[in-house]
Amino acid sequence: MARRKCCCICCTILLIVVAVFVAAAVISVRRSRGVAHVPGLPGAIVEKYSEALGLALQFFDVQKSGKLVNNKISWRGDSALKDGDEEGLDLSKGMYDAGDHMKFGFPMAFTATILSWGILEYGDQMSAANHLEPAKESLKWITDYLVNSHPSKNVLIIQVGDPEIDHKCWERPETMTEKRPLTQLNTSYPGSEVAAETAAALAAASLVFKTEESTYSEMLLEHAEQLFTFADTHRGSYSVSIPKVQKYYNSTGYTDELLWAAAWIYHATGDESYLSYVALENGYKFANWGRTSWFSWDNKLAGTQVLLSRVDFFASNVQKAELVGLQRYRKTAEALICELLPDSPSATLSRTQGGLIWISEWNALLHPVASAFLALVYSDYMLTSQTPEVSCSGQSLTPADIRKFVISQVDYVLGDNPMKMSYLVGYGSRYPEQVHHRGASIPKNAKTGCKGFQWLESTEANPNVAVGALVGGPFLNDTYIDVRNNSMQGEPTTYNSALIVGLLSGLVTTSSVAKSFS
Repeated sequence: MARRKCCCICCTILLIVVAVFVAAAVISVRRSRGVAHVPGLPGAIVEKYSEALGLALQFFDVQKSGKLVNNKISWRGDSALKDGDEEGLDLSKGMYDAGDHMKFGFPMAFTATILSWGILEYGDQMSAANHLEPAKESLKWITDYLVNSHPSKNVLIIQVGDPEIDHKCWERPETMTEKRPLTQLNTSYPGSEVAAETAAALAAASLVFKTEESTYSEMLLEHAEQLFTFADTHRGSYSVSIPKVQKYYNSTGYTDELLWAAAWIYHATGDESYLSYVALENGYKFANWGRTSWFSWDNKLAGTQVLLSRVDFFASNVQKAELVGLQRYRKTAEALICELLPDSPSATLSRTQGGLIWISEWNALLHPVASAFLALVYSDYMLTSQTPEVSCSGQSLTPADIRKFVISQVDYVLGDNPMKMSYLVGYGSRYPEQVHHRGASIPKNAKTGCKGFQWLESTEANPNVAVGALVGGPFLNDTYIDVRNNSMQGEPTTYNSALIVGLLSGLVTTSSVAKSFS
């Protein structure tokens, strides 16, 4: 009996030793595949990315409309204080979308959605680098405007100003006197893409403010759900309902925004009906599973795929039917990752000799920055979930491989490019000096009226630095022409800024992402 006990003890010890060696071997294999360990709390700050992040956030202050509070930009002042007065609305806040003085609701809402997403994923990194509060302040400046632009359930103001009038002037926003008419959506003139994008923005922002400003958060979410119902019930494109919008922010469709908005409202509410909306019938109709696309203010499919991959990575209580749809979103997201990475067998050829993803001549940096942001978020989902690799046509690529690609795109933007120029204004020793931006190009005390075009045509550097502006970017041959009238390359936008803010926030230090936003 004693001998049998002794044998059992020996066997038990042997089994424990074997188990330890097996566990160590598994960890070793995982580490060799690129998943060394799950990052914990924020680590050391990467100073160059922290500096760039601080600058990028300042561009939101450059773009603010309304009665400025704690104004940090010396050459900016109050502007557009009467926006919305004709309808009894206060639309003075919000942001000018680019180098002009228009408030376009479609890209402004997208700016808020992306800024919220960056904060939700990387808020602890932002906080560690002392950049979180400015990001939240800028977000609220937009969401205050978006709430006021939604005065009733089925009405949404989508534009302040007339671009034809606005673009005939070159003046500072503080001195403009032109009429600024309002353009609205309603049941007779639907615009599902703008209503749904605004719903996405307010739902995402409701998560940002949920803990510290719960009443405000609840109000944002109420508006978000109303706007989604409006968008889904009264389906139609604003480019069809209101043809005049086609010249500036033309929409190629609204079904991607419906999925995108439903995904964000699901994260904000936990309501399973929104998950069913994206994963079942509407997913089969609208998601284009298996077909990749480029993420932008107009096309939200790639962003939706990554956002819903988060649910597939981390949620444990998803119904089987919905799970099939979620896995299809995730597989499509992985297909995009495979196209982005230059060492992948399916790598896209759409990139410059300098290594930048390049899709469009106009605002060329939109797509590489947007793609890098999605790739970074996806790689961090992999790290946090201990997913060691993605398979690209049989080749295994790790989170470290993805991060290497992401850094290549960011570093290109910050000056590691054939021009040796930073495309983020204010960063480094060389950056664009003739940014296509009315306020930056005109001296603070100049009296121009509407016709200050001598400042557009000036060959001198801008008298005011549009600090943090991310300009449009290089041509396919990696060149950039720093001339103010070159709006194709030299005009910055708030949505580019939101994307670069999210991207830099994910690189400023290391940290695991939260498995749930709520």
